[in-house]
Amino acid sequence: MKPFLIAIAGGSGAGKTWLARELTRRLSPHAAVLSLDDFYRDLSRLPVSERMRQDFDVPTAIDWPCFVRAMRRIRKGQPAVLPRYDFPTHTRLREDHQWTPVAVVFVEGLWPFWRNDLEKLFDWRWFKRGTATLRRVRRLRRDRNERGRRRAEVEAQWRNQVTPGHARFVQPQLERAQVVLPGVVTGERLDWLEAKIRGLVGLGGHQPALRTGGRGGGRCC
Repeated sequence: MKPFLIAIAGGSGAGKTWLARELTRRLSPHAAVLSLDDFYRDLSRLPVSERMRQDFDVPTAIDWPCFVRAMRRIRKGQPAVLPRYDFPTHTRLREDHQWTPVAVVFVEGLWPFWRNDLEKLFDWRWFKRGTATLRRVRRLRRDRNERGRRRAEVEAQWRNQVTPGHARFVQPQLERAQVVLPGVVTGERLDWLEAKIRGLVGLGGHQPALRTGGRGGGRCC
């Protein structure tokens, strides 16, 4: 069966990863998450000091040919070998991820459908909202706790790269999205999304009562 691909776009710290993982847990073992972050370009050719100065909040930081090749295989329901990215060193890990086909694939990231040609890769396009204040707090906590960065460094990156990059490349995807989700997703909304996906893919369960626009449509707030 052809997998059903759902793209989740949104700003840094908006809760994309949490949403994708929570729905994957609910749909287990029929769903999996793919992160656009793993397709950042390998910077191992650069000195460590220069790697840190790169702008990671613009789409050119992504290896798009690699991403598109992987997505085409996944869309066909074929196994794939996916890269894995190490943020502390800004390099790709030697161990690749062996992708096994599943019925539902969540692809989360800053810019999964920022270009016209990327839209056709997905069956459903979502945009996850989040206030700048909330996203900043989450970004600060993540980068300090998980990536070992200093507060001043994270704050400077937020001002100089994250904020302008969001306005220029992330936010415009809102107009391309078929579903717009709020900063806080309630249990009721999660129930609706789960039921809708199950109905679309044929995983069992009842169709939700909320009105939508067809197989991949329907904007909900």
